Amino acid sequence: MISIIGCGNANRMDDAAGLEVVKALKHRQTLNSRSDVRLLDAGTDGMAVMFAAQGSTTLIVVDGCCSGAEPGTIFEVPGRAVESQFTPTLNLHDFRWDHAIYAGRRIFRDSFPDDVTAYLIEVGALDFGLELTPAVQRSVAVVAQRIEARIGAGLESGQSAERTP
Repeated sequence: MISIIGCGNANRMDDAAGLEVVKALKHRQTLNSRSDVRLLDAGTDGMAVMFAAQGSTTLIVVDGCCSGAEPGTIFEVPGRAVESQFTPTLNLHDFRWDHAIYAGRRIFRDSFPDDVTAYLIEVGALDFGLELTPAVQRSVAVVAQRIEARIGAGLESGQSAERTP
C-alpha cells in the first residue's frame, strides 16, 4: 500500500498546500483506479498520519514549510531526515507528522513503512484565507505531477533532498 498524506490548515492560505496536492491527486484517474494507493487529508492531525501509515510500504507526506526560501520552493526530503522525537506537552495539537514518523517507526516497527518521503512547499502567506498564493499554487501542481509520475513509474524509494524554485 502507498499512502499519500496531505497536511496543513485549510483556513491559513498557503498552509493548505499539502491538502491541495492530495485534492489534485484525487482527480487523477491514474491514481484513482489503483487499489494500492490511499490518499488522505490529515489536516493538522499527526496521529492520523501515524495510524494511516501503519501497514503501508511507502509513505509520502506533503506539507507547507517555513524555511526562509523563496515561496513555492519545493523540497523533496527522505523521511529519516525530517522525523523528530516528540516532547510531550499538554496539547495534542503539538504532535505533528514529523513526530508521527518517529513514533510510528518505534510503535509499529516492521508494519511501519521504511520508504518515507516528504514533499515540502515553501509558503508565502499564512494569513486567514482559503486561497493559495500564485507561487504555491504552481508548486502544488508540480508536486502532484511528481507524485503521480513516481507512483506511475513504480518507484519504491524517494530521491535525495532536492530544491526546485
